[in-house]
Amino acid sequence: MQLDSVGKPISERPWYGKLDAMGLERGSFERLGDSHAALFIDETPTLLVSFETADSIGDADGAMPLAYDLAEDAGWSLLSVLCDGDTWFRDRRVFGYFDRLVDDGFFEDFDRVVFYGSGMCGYAATAFSVAAPGATVIAICPQATLDPRVTEWDPRFAQFRRLSFTDRYGYAPDMLEAAERAFILYDPDVSLDSVHAALFTRPNVTKLRCRWLNGTVEADLIKMGVLSEMLDAACEGHLTEEVFHQLYRARRDYKPYLRRLMETLEDEERPYLTALLCQSVAERLRAPLFRKRFRIAVTKLAQAGEVPGWINPEAMADQ
Repeated sequence: MQLDSVGKPISERPWYGKLDAMGLERGSFERLGDSHAALFIDETPTLLVSFETADSIGDADGAMPLAYDLAEDAGWSLLSVLCDGDTWFRDRRVFGYFDRLVDDGFFEDFDRVVFYGSGMCGYAATAFSVAAPGATVIAICPQATLDPRVTEWDPRFAQFRRLSFTDRYGYAPDMLEAAERAFILYDPDVSLDSVHAALFTRPNVTKLRCRWLNGTVEADLIKMGVLSEMLDAACEGHLTEEVFHQLYRARRDYKPYLRRLMETLEDEERPYLTALLCQSVAERLRAPLFRKRFRIAVTKLAQAGEVPGWINPEAMADQ
């Protein structure tokens, strides 16, 4: 069964009229049924294709798709495909829209095309990338499919299994065959996301592990400034696994990541590594929590007669 509409009509969103006017002036804006729409802004021969949800944009005054700000700052062309509701973009009107783009040779007008999405939108980015052979794809925690014959082990989306994933643009890993390169980002400690990521194993797919980001990989990468730099590198044709890991070093100064790492080490009762981490953080950042946990870890090491020589007493003092 295919669902043509899930959630309220996308035209009821406060930003709908602004996107419509922007498309008329700078490219095009098309409503694809009640639950989907597509904004195209024509700028340079580099095209960012993003898939986003209406809820992620919000209803605040001036709200715009995430990819709009990135493309606007860099001067790229933008194709932003939006959905309202949990549709996984499985709608015949969305299929028809991409069919028309292919028939019109739309993607052939661009020197470089980058597809991006996260979660449900990551599924769409990988699935519809087949329309633009040679594209680069960046997908965060994407689902491969919700077809219960393949992913009955994933109970998170059981109520959406009535969506059809067996017709066109269906099984996302197979749709990556024409991509030049695809990057799948996920947290290996989130087991269900890891299994989906495994289904994307292909010669042209690079899987990027983002440990201790839990279920907030996209939000954390945005806050660290990593996602915008990744998309920039992809749109410049420079994104590699090595470039990602360079960018991902930003986590060394990102306190939510550091707290999760510290809590994991404490839960595993590893005071040596806890003290090592907390001292490093306390020496670089204003982090009273890490100083406190440093002292606790050092106390445990002292009780066991295992205080190492690298301990810095100054890091134990409150600031």
